[in-house]
Amino acid sequence: MFTRELIDFRDKRVTVMGLGLFGGALGITKYLVSQGAIVTVTDTKDRDELKESVKTLESLPVRLKLGGHDEADFTQTDVVIVNPAVPLESPYVQAARAKGVPLETEMNLFFKICPSPIIGITGSSGKTTTTTLVGEMVKKAYPGALVGGNIGGSLVGQASELDERIPVVLELSSFQLQNLGYIGLSPHIAVVTNISPNHLDRHGTMEEYIAAKKHIITHQKEGYVAILNYDDPVLKGWKSEVRGELVFFSLRSQIGEGAFVRDDIIYFGSALGSPYEVFDLRDFKLLGNHNIENALSAAAAAISYGVDEKIIAEVLRDFRGVEHRLELVREIEGVRYYNDSMATSPDRTIATLDCFSGGIVLIAGGSDKKLPFDRLSEVIAAKVKHLILIGQTMPKIAKLVSEKHSATILHRCSALSEAVNKAREVSRPGDVVLLSPASASYDMFRNFEERGRLFKKWVWELY
Repeated sequence: MFTRELIDFRDKRVTVMGLGLFGGALGITKYLVSQGAIVTVTDTKDRDELKESVKTLESLPVRLKLGGHDEADFTQTDVVIVNPAVPLESPYVQAARAKGVPLETEMNLFFKICPSPIIGITGSSGKTTTTTLVGEMVKKAYPGALVGGNIGGSLVGQASELDERIPVVLELSSFQLQNLGYIGLSPHIAVVTNISPNHLDRHGTMEEYIAAKKHIITHQKEGYVAILNYDDPVLKGWKSEVRGELVFFSLRSQIGEGAFVRDDIIYFGSALGSPYEVFDLRDFKLLGNHNIENALSAAAAAISYGVDEKIIAEVLRDFRGVEHRLELVREIEGVRYYNDSMATSPDRTIATLDCFSGGIVLIAGGSDKKLPFDRLSEVIAAKVKHLILIGQTMPKIAKLVSEKHSATILHRCSALSEAVNKAREVSRPGDVVLLSPASASYDMFRNFEERGRLFKKWVWELY
């Protein structure tokens, strides 16, 4: 399906499928132009919808085909670059395959041309925070190291500046890993934070979703490292499939080889000696056990690449978190407002709710990824004082919570701005107002970042 060969793009006709609202195709397009390709960029959205992205391409000699795809751009071309958000069942992708046109993705191409060791990080939640932490640790130890993938900008244009001594840290989505699986490539160090239902609207079944994630270790070689969550039953079950070195991390168990917590201290143990202290968690500023797991996985990854524990401790001590991940916005008359817009799955929202006790006013709901809300509804019924629902998943969540016959008071709002005002109205001193949607954002916003930014804006506008 996807070509395993490294293509010489000079004088090749290349179609880039999917420009994206924020210029997601800019990096790969610049790279293709630099390699002498004749580039067409096509998207189903029109020029007005994509005006920000179009502006980023104004200086490049490329042809834009917007407002719909033309099958000829996929069948009468030499290569098609597929955006990872595009389902492979797309009739245009299928038309290219039928004509024998090679398919490529930006991430697949980066893996082929990158001379550096790659530290790849995935998981159903926590991968961005973990990637950020590992990136900070590695950059302190190896100046010049890059961080990218599903976080930040494109790295494909910088691959030629790298060498085998300087690592690259990549956040990898299930879509990117699925495509890497077709060409048989996995990162040198693979970190998996956890596995829980996500993106079932795209993968169809949990089994298919897990299979996509597993590609992060499937094609590793001897000498590579797999870092897995010992407390996750799915990941613990991957033990027999690891081809290189296996390192676990655990919040609940003291393990012989890997990172674990004992008496509020992160330790790292190996077969070569007794566990040694890495970091005192009393100096860690992030809330929640899920963030301690992120710290454990990041420490394990950095240690596996040879980063000194003093650097690891320094980064963990100074880290203030990532925007839109349990981010304290402000406090008004004793009520704290938190932005957790990145919580696009029920399990992520459950982890956030576990960080608080007492009065919780939860704003939830959004576009539907076909995920189950049963367990979340139980946690809401037990912990949430007021539940304010918006978006496409509102009826599903409301029905499940109502069936629990709890004391949770339900409110339905037509917009996030209305939900913020309702939260202000019903909250009392000592409460927490929490935007943690447990759903994607695409029914009302362009992405979770826009949702989070607008939430913060409206919170700051409260009297």
